[in-house]
Amino acid sequence: MASRTLDAAADIHYLQPAMRTALFDYQLPSELIAQHPAERRDAARMMVIDRATGRIEHRNVADLPDYLRPPDLLVLNDTQVIPARVIGRKVDTGGQVELLLLEDLGDNRWDVLLRSSRRPKPGAPLQFGTVPAELVSDGEKGRAIIQFHCDGPLLPELEKIGMPPLPPYIARQHRAGIEEPADRDRYQTVYARAPGAVAAPTAGLHFTEALLQQLEQKGVQRAMVTLHVGIGTFRPVTAEELEEHEMESERYIVPAETADLINQTRAAGGRIVAVGSTTVRTLETVAAEHGQVVKASGRSSLYIYPPYSFRSVDVMLTNFHLPQSTLLMMVCALGGYELMMEAYRVAVQERYRFYSYGDCMLIC
Repeated sequence: MASRTLDAAADIHYLQPAMRTALFDYQLPSELIAQHPAERRDAARMMVIDRATGRIEHRNVADLPDYLRPPDLLVLNDTQVIPARVIGRKVDTGGQVELLLLEDLGDNRWDVLLRSSRRPKPGAPLQFGTVPAELVSDGEKGRAIIQFHCDGPLLPELEKIGMPPLPPYIARQHRAGIEEPADRDRYQTVYARAPGAVAAPTAGLHFTEALLQQLEQKGVQRAMVTLHVGIGTFRPVTAEELEEHEMESERYIVPAETADLINQTRAAGGRIVAVGSTTVRTLETVAAEHGQVVKASGRSSLYIYPPYSFRSVDVMLTNFHLPQSTLLMMVCALGGYELMMEAYRVAVQERYRFYSYGDCMLIC
C-alpha cells in the first residue's frame, strides 16, 4: 500500500522501492488535446480495459450500461464548478489583474491565484466588474488573499463577473480572455449540486439524464459524494521520485446515505463504480481513515500511486490524463502500470481525445 494522507501515511509505503516520475511520461500530439466537448455528452469514446485479461475494447459512453449490472453502485461527485476565473484591473494604474478563485475563507475573503504584469502590493485597491476588492496579502507561487467588498455573498456576483475556469490546455479561452457560452453548461456535470470546485470532475461530464435513467432502470443504483476540486489535482509532479510529491488538500463530504449504500452493495457482492479520480480519492480517504466508508467530512490530500491496495473502489470511469500527473499515477495504481501505459499508447494510436473535454476509459 502506498498512500499519503493529511494526517498519516501507511508505514509499509516506505518499504517499497522508489518509483521515478519519468516512468509516467508519454508522448501526446497536441492535436489530440480536446478543445471542445463532444457534440453530445454520451457520444464521447470510451476505452474499456479488462484488468483480469488485459483486453482493450473501443466503445462509446452510451454503451456504459453494457458493463454495469445490479447490484453495482455508481458513485458520482456532485461538486459544482464556480465561475472562478475573474478578470479585473488595478484601480491606481488601470493594469489588468486576473484571478483564479481557489477557496472561500469566509466573509468574502478568498484564497486565489493572481496573475498581473506587476503584482499589486498589499492594500492595493482592485476592481472586478461592479465588485471592488483589495489585496490582503501576497503569497508564494502566485497565491494571494483577496478581500471582496460586496453586500452579500460573492458567489451570485461571480455569475456576472466570472468565467468557467477552463484549464490552460484549452487554449481558446486563455488566449482570447473570453468564454464560449456553451462552456457554462458543458464544463459542468448534469448532477452538480454543491458549489465550490475550481475544476470539473471531468469523467462526470459524459453523463446525460437519459443515461443515468437507463442505468437506474437496469437496477444500477447511484450515490453521491462531494469533493471540491482544486488546483492540486492537476498540478504536475515535479519531484524526481513519486514519494517526494505532496498533494494539496481538498474538501470532501460523504453523506450517511452514500456510506450505507456502499456497505450494502459490498455485502450483496456488487461493485463500487467510481466516476472520476475525485470520487476515488474521497472514498479511499474515508476507507483508509475508518477501515470502511462511513459518513465523514474533512480534507483529503491522499496521494495514490503504485503500489496501492484499494479498499473501496472496484471499477473506475476516468478521462485520459496529463503525463507525469497524480491522476495518471492513480490510474496505474488501479489498472496496473504496464497495462495502463499500454492503454495510453493505444489511445494515442487510435486518436482518442485527451484531457477535460476528451474521451474516457472504463477500468473494470
